[in-house]
Amino acid sequence: MKTKAIRLYDKNVLKMDTFVLRAIKDDEILAKVISDSVCMSTYKAAVQGNTHKRVPEDIAENPVIVGHEFAGEIVEVGKKWQEQFKPGQKFAIQPNINYLNKGYAPGYSFTDFGGDATYIIIPSLVMEKNCLLPYDGDAFFKASLAEPVSCIVAGYQAFYHVNPDTLEHQMGIIEGGAMAILAGAGPMGLEAIDLALHSDRRPGRLVVVDIDDERLSRAEAIFSIAHAKDLGIALTYVNTAKIDDPKAHLIGLNDGKGYDDVFVFAPVAPVIELGDAILGMDGCLNFFAGPTDKQFSAKFNFYNVHYQSTHIAGTSGGNTEHIKLSLDLAKRDAINPAVMVTHVGGLDSVADTVLNLPKIPGGKKLIYTHIKLPLTAIDDFDKLGKEEALFKALSEITKKNNGLWSAEAEAYLLEHAETI
Repeated sequence: MKTKAIRLYDKNVLKMDTFVLRAIKDDEILAKVISDSVCMSTYKAAVQGNTHKRVPEDIAENPVIVGHEFAGEIVEVGKKWQEQFKPGQKFAIQPNINYLNKGYAPGYSFTDFGGDATYIIIPSLVMEKNCLLPYDGDAFFKASLAEPVSCIVAGYQAFYHVNPDTLEHQMGIIEGGAMAILAGAGPMGLEAIDLALHSDRRPGRLVVVDIDDERLSRAEAIFSIAHAKDLGIALTYVNTAKIDDPKAHLIGLNDGKGYDDVFVFAPVAPVIELGDAILGMDGCLNFFAGPTDKQFSAKFNFYNVHYQSTHIAGTSGGNTEHIKLSLDLAKRDAINPAVMVTHVGGLDSVADTVLNLPKIPGGKKLIYTHIKLPLTAIDDFDKLGKEEALFKALSEITKKNNGLWSAEAEAYLLEHAETI
């Protein structure tokens, strides 16, 4: 079978290739990829090439397929797995398979297994580690986004507080407590708001902080203060760029008290230091954003660590159980991962998208691998719809969904877009 795929050959060298996939072995699975969500980690791999820890040294001769946040349908199942998996079954992937104990993973390390392809071969190790996850939701993009959502789920579970009598750690945010999300109006921050509002354990007060009015306005349009109030949560959006004393303002919003839980979504020292400054007694700061500078540091008040029992947590990625929970939440519409998506494109748009990712504004870039489509902002559908019927229809669909991508939009795009 022929496949088309975006492959990495060297630093900043991505090409769309057509090549023949070999026949699968008895312990492998042939799959059709439908959607892939572009991750900043893919950009890092593309610019670092074979110096990246997950990318093999011989990519010039054996290029690897990029993309690791993907979902699709099973096409053919090798004999070993025929009782567990069936052709036509939808799937999501837990990419953290740690192949050869080198951190090797789909999207970084395999010549025939990655998300930005039309067809792939899933190796036995993936099934052996329970990293091929059956999915029966209504849209492929929700399964693609399960991996980034799982990272935030893991972040919420990593918050902890200390029982003052027993000194035992109690995991998770404080139920009904005060929570702040700093740098919280970006794509991952939006999903953090979604989970704060709609998970089983919720804060009583939620303050979302950013320095961009446009991002904050979009966040409020998606997650209104009135909706949060209906859920019993006092939600406030704050642009600290316009405030002389952010610490005093944020503490004032919480009736003069510090916060129980603070999520930090930017690797920026002043943001971390503001998070530290607003922690209350036994407050936990979760540093979510991954810095690229190995020497990155910020000040932390150790007087408060000792006398106020403040503390810090951090996570990088989620495990398979976190992805399963993310899939279930999305399937039940308990959360809406579409809040992260601002652009859609076809396989032909991947190389330019990945290599220019830091320069492209907005949130998640969602790729459908069997179509041709320039990377297009959802906000541009209305303007483009004046000339093209495809975008006119997509504009109407997204307007019905508060300007967000949806299962209906995905189905329409897959049916009407030009195939690759």
